[in-house]
Amino acid sequence: MDTTIEIPALRRMAELAPNSADIEARTVEVVWSAGARVRRSTLFGEPYDEELSLDPDHVRLERLNAGAPFLKVHEVDTLDAVIGSVVPGSARLENGRGIAQVRISERADVEPIWRDIQAGHIRAVSIGYQVHRFEVSKPEAARELWRAVDWTPFEVSAVPVGADPAAGFRAQSPLHDCVLHRRDVPPTQTGAIPMTDKPNAPAAEATDQPSDPITTEDPTMTEPKTPVAEPKVVAVETRAQPKPQKADAPVAPDTEVVATRARETERDRVSTIYDLAGRLNLERGFADDLVKRGTDIGEARRLILDQVATKSEETRTFSQVSVPLGGRDEQVTRRDAVANALLHRYSPTLFQLEDAARQYRGMTLMELARESLGNAGVNTRGLSRDEVATRALHSTSDFPEILSAVTNKTLRQAYDAYPRTFMLFCRQVLATDFKSMHRVQLGEAPQLLEVGESGEFKRGTLGESKESYKVKTYGRVVAITRQTLINDDLDAFTRIPAMYGNSIAQLESDVVWGIITANPAMADGNALFHNSHKNLAGTGAALDVGSVGAARAAMAKQTGLDKKTVLNVRPAYLIVPASLELRAEQMVAQNLVPAATSNVVPQSIRTLSPISEPRLDAVSETAWYLAANPNQIDTIEYAYLEGQQGAYIETRNGFDVDGVEIKCRLDFGAKAIDWRGLYKNPGA
Repeated sequence: MDTTIEIPALRRMAELAPNSADIEARTVEVVWSAGARVRRSTLFGEPYDEELSLDPDHVRLERLNAGAPFLKVHEVDTLDAVIGSVVPGSARLENGRGIAQVRISERADVEPIWRDIQAGHIRAVSIGYQVHRFEVSKPEAARELWRAVDWTPFEVSAVPVGADPAAGFRAQSPLHDCVLHRRDVPPTQTGAIPMTDKPNAPAAEATDQPSDPITTEDPTMTEPKTPVAEPKVVAVETRAQPKPQKADAPVAPDTEVVATRARETERDRVSTIYDLAGRLNLERGFADDLVKRGTDIGEARRLILDQVATKSEETRTFSQVSVPLGGRDEQVTRRDAVANALLHRYSPTLFQLEDAARQYRGMTLMELARESLGNAGVNTRGLSRDEVATRALHSTSDFPEILSAVTNKTLRQAYDAYPRTFMLFCRQVLATDFKSMHRVQLGEAPQLLEVGESGEFKRGTLGESKESYKVKTYGRVVAITRQTLINDDLDAFTRIPAMYGNSIAQLESDVVWGIITANPAMADGNALFHNSHKNLAGTGAALDVGSVGAARAAMAKQTGLDKKTVLNVRPAYLIVPASLELRAEQMVAQNLVPAATSNVVPQSIRTLSPISEPRLDAVSETAWYLAANPNQIDTIEYAYLEGQQGAYIETRNGFDVDGVEIKCRLDFGAKAIDWRGLYKNPGA
C-alpha cells in the first residue's frame, strides 16, 4: 500500500579520499554513498532503518553530474559557502558505491581548506539528498526498513566531524512529497515526519581516524565513526534455563550476547537524545546532562518537551522576517545564478560569468527546466520534453521568474545601448499621471526703473506663454512558447527582448525628432520654426563659418515676451543630418595652419558640439539647426511616467498561448516648450 508523506532534505556522511587529490586540477575524489543502513527516528515515534539503494535505476545523478555545489557544512545562505563543485559527468555508481570528483574553488579564502584536504586533515564529507520513494518492510524481530528506491543527491559538503550525533544541521530545508510503499504492513499515519541523520553502526572501511569502540555486525557500513558516550553495561536479569533431561548443570547465558544487546540499547538511547535535542535546537549541554544521568528514552522525551515549551514561552514572535546581514534566500541566489549563466551565453562580453553561475553555464534550457521543477519538488523522471516544458512554464517552479529576469536584463541592456541623440539638448521631467501637463513659458523680469528721492517703487508683471502636452502609453505583447523551450532556442527570449529594447529607444527618438521635422504649431498659433519667432533663416545657406555666425547672431538677438529685453541666447549644439556629419565635424575640429586667414574657424564656433541624426535626412539633407543648452533656456521637454522611467517589461504565464507572454510598455511624451532656444537654416 502506498502512502504519501512530507519529509525534508536529508543528510548522510561520506568520505573524502585525500590520496586522490590532483593538485594541478584541484580535484579530489569522494565516496558519496555506499548504501549503508542508517538508523533514523521521528521526533517521538519508533526508530527505523534507512537504506539507500545504489541500483542505477533508483538513483538520479542528474544534479550531481550537472555540477552540484561543494559547500562548507551545508551552508546555503551565502555565496562564500560554495568552495567548489562536482566535476560535471564525474558522478557514477561503481562496485556498490557512489563516487564523484570535486573541483575546489581557486578563491583565496578557500586555499586553506584545499591544503587541509591534501594533507588529510579534512576527510569527512556529508551529502544532501531528497528521497522521492521508499519501500517499507518489517523484518522479524527488527526495526522497520525504509529502502530508498528513488532518490536524488543534490549537494556535497565538507564537515569537520563525521557522524557526530549532536551535530545538527541548521539548514531549514522545505518539505517535499515522498511515497512510502509498504509491504504486508498496515499504513502509518501520514503527515510531516522530521528526519534525523544518525547511523546505527559505524563505518567498516579503514580510515586514519581513531577506531570507534562500538562495533557492528554489518560489514557494508561506510558511515564515518559516530562518537557517542561510552556505552553503559546494563544489568540484565537472566533466568535459569530448564534443565536438560540429560544434564546435571544449568546452561550459562551467553555473556557476549548480553553485552552486545546492552551496547545497542545504550547506543540507541544516546543517539535518540542527541537527535531530539538537535532537531529542536536545544543546547548541547542539556542533551549532555540527560546522557550522563542515564535518563531513559521515555523520560528524556518528556523532559525535552518540557524544555521546548519553556523556550517557546520565553521567545517573542514578530510578524516581520529578519534576514541576517549579507544573507540571501537560497532560491533567489540560485535563480540569479541561472539567469547570469543564460545571459553569459547570450553575450559573454556584456555579461560576465559569476562564480555561482559556473555550474549552470553548460546546461540546456531543458536541463534547467528539469532542475527548476526538481527544486520545486516536482518529479520529472519519465516525463517527455513536452511535459517538462509545459510544467516548467505553468508550475510553481522558479523557471518563469528566471525567464523574466533574463528578458528584463537583455531588454534594458539593448535599450540603454541604443544611441538617443536628442538627450543632449532636451530636458527630462517626470509626469505624475496621464493628464495634460502645462508648461508656463515665463517672460523676462521687468526692467528696473529709477526711483527718485522720496519716490515710490512701481509694480511690474511677468509675461507668460503656455505650452501643454501629456504622456502617452505605447506597448506590445509577444509570446515565448513551449516549442521555443523544447528546441533550446536561447535567442528567442534573449534576442527578442533585445529587439524590443531597441524598438522602444527608437520610438522615443521618433517622437522627439518628429517635433523637429514636423515643425508643429506652438501656443501662439505659429510654427516652431517661423519668421515671427526669428528662429528661421530667410534664405537657405550651406553649412559654413559665415552661415553659422549669422545663426548665432540671430539667437543672441532673441528678445523676451515683452519684445524688448535681449536674452543673448548662446547655442551649444550644432544639429545636422547624417549627410552633413563630416562637414560639421570638420568645422569644429582643431585648425591646422590654414592656407588663408579667412579659413580660420573661430573658437566660439569650435565650442559647438555636433549632433548627427539620420532621421533629419528623410525630410532634408541640407537643413541644419542650432540648439541652446536646456539649462539656459527651454527647448524640447520629454517626460516619463513617474516610477516607469524608460522601458518596462512584464511577463506572465500565457492563457491564449501555451508559454510565457512578455509585455513591453513605454509611458512617454514630448513637446517643444520654447522656440527661442532653437534655430533652423534650410541649407543649400
